[in-house]
Amino acid sequence: MTQTIKKISENKAARWAALIIVSFTMMWGYFLTDALSPLMTMLEEQMNWSSAEFGLFNSAYSWFNVYLFLLVFGGIILDKMGVRFTGIVTCVLMLSGALIKYYAVQFISPTDGGTILGMRTQVFVACLGYAIFAVGTENCGITVSKVITKWFKGKELALAMGVQVAVARLGTAAALVFCPMIARNFSMSAPLLFSAILLCIGLLAYMVFCVLDKKFDAEVTLEESDGEDTFKVKDLKLIITNRGFWLIALLCLMFYSAVFPFMKYATSLMENKYNVTPMLAGLIPSLIPFGNLLMTPIFGGIYDKKGKGATIMIIGSILLILVHVLFAMPLMNYWWFAALIMIILGVAFSLVPSAMWPSVPKIIPQKLLGSAYALIFWVQNIGLGLVPLFIGKVLDNYCKAGTRIVDGAEVTQYNYTLPMCIFALFGVAALLLAMRLKAVDKKAGYGLEEPNIK
Repeated sequence: MTQTIKKISENKAARWAALIIVSFTMMWGYFLTDALSPLMTMLEEQMNWSSAEFGLFNSAYSWFNVYLFLLVFGGIILDKMGVRFTGIVTCVLMLSGALIKYYAVQFISPTDGGTILGMRTQVFVACLGYAIFAVGTENCGITVSKVITKWFKGKELALAMGVQVAVARLGTAAALVFCPMIARNFSMSAPLLFSAILLCIGLLAYMVFCVLDKKFDAEVTLEESDGEDTFKVKDLKLIITNRGFWLIALLCLMFYSAVFPFMKYATSLMENKYNVTPMLAGLIPSLIPFGNLLMTPIFGGIYDKKGKGATIMIIGSILLILVHVLFAMPLMNYWWFAALIMIILGVAFSLVPSAMWPSVPKIIPQKLLGSAYALIFWVQNIGLGLVPLFIGKVLDNYCKAGTRIVDGAEVTQYNYTLPMCIFALFGVAALLLAMRLKAVDKKAGYGLEEPNIK
C-alpha cells in the first residue's frame, strides 16, 4: 500500500496537474465576477444605472451566500460529499447565474421593464443571476482550497495556493482589460455571454480533474491520507470555539472589504480623479491581479520554506493602508502615479492571501477544512455584500461633484476622497487583527511562523 500512496500523493506531476486544472476552472469564475466592474460608466450611459444600483448589483453577490447561509451549508456538503460532487454542482451554478445575468442585460428593457421589489426589473434579474452565480463561485472556491490541501499537505502547500490565487486573479485582470473592449465593440451583454462560454470550458476542465481525484481516492484510503476520522456535524464546535480561526476570519473580512469592493469602483476612480479615458481606466486596475500573478506564488514559496505567515499578513495590511491613504489624498493626480499605487496594492494583495489561506490547515483538522473555509468565506461575503452597497450610497449622497461628458453623454462626476478613507479604515482593522493573530499564535503554538514544508 505504501507503494500505491507514493504513486499518487507523492507524484509531483500528478498533483501539479490537478492544481492547474482546478485553477483554470476558478479563473473563469473570477472573470465573470468582475465582468461588469469596469463598466459602471457605460451602465450609467446606456442602461441608466445609478451608482446606488451598481452598488446594489455588486451587493447581490452575498444575498444567498450570507443571508440564506448557503456558503455554510456548502462547506458541510463539501465535507460530507467530497470535492468531486461539490465541484461539479458549483460549476453548474456558476454557469446558470451567468446565463441569467446575460438574459437580464440583453433582453430586459432598462426603461420599460417595470419593477420588482422596488427595483427596476432589469436590475433585479441581473442581481438574481449574480447571487446564484456567487453561490457557485464561492463554494467552488472553498472546494478548490480543500482540493489543494488534500493534494499538497506537507508539501508545497502555500506555493500551490499562491499559484491558484494567481491564476484566478488572471481571470480578474482579463475581465478588467477585455470586458470594456468587448462591450464597446459588440454590446453590453457580450461580456456576459463570453463569460458563460468560458464557464462551460471550466466545467469540462473540472470533470477532467474528477478523473484524477477518483484515482487518488482509490489508491489512498482516508486513514492513510490524513489519519483522521470522518466528518461529523458535532465536530463543527472545534471550529467555532477556536480563537485563531476567528482572528483569521475577521482579518479576511476586513482585508477583502478593502480590496474587492474597491476594485468594483477602481475604474470609476481612475476616470473621476485621474481624468483618464474609459479604456485606460480599465487597464490601470488590472495591474492588481497581474501583480498577484507574479508575487503570490513567490510569497507562498517563502512561507513554505521560511515561515513567518503572521508577519507576512502584517506587512500586507500596512501596505493596504498606505495605498488607500494615497488614493484619498488630493495630490499627484497623474495616471502613472495611480498605476504605481495599483502595483503596491497588488503586492499587498499578494502578501496577505499567500499566508492567510495556507494558515487555516495549521489551525483546523483536515476533515473540517471544507466547513472552516466555508465559514471564513461566509464572513468575507458579509463585507463583499454590504461594502459595495454602502460605498454606492456614499457616492450618491455625499460625493457628487457635478457632471462630465463621456462619449458625448453627460454622466455624474464623483469625488472619491471619502470612499478611499473608508477603505483605509478597513485596512487599519486588518492590521490590528493580524498583530493580534501573531500574538495568539505565539501562545497557542499554531505554527503560523513556522515553515510548511517539513
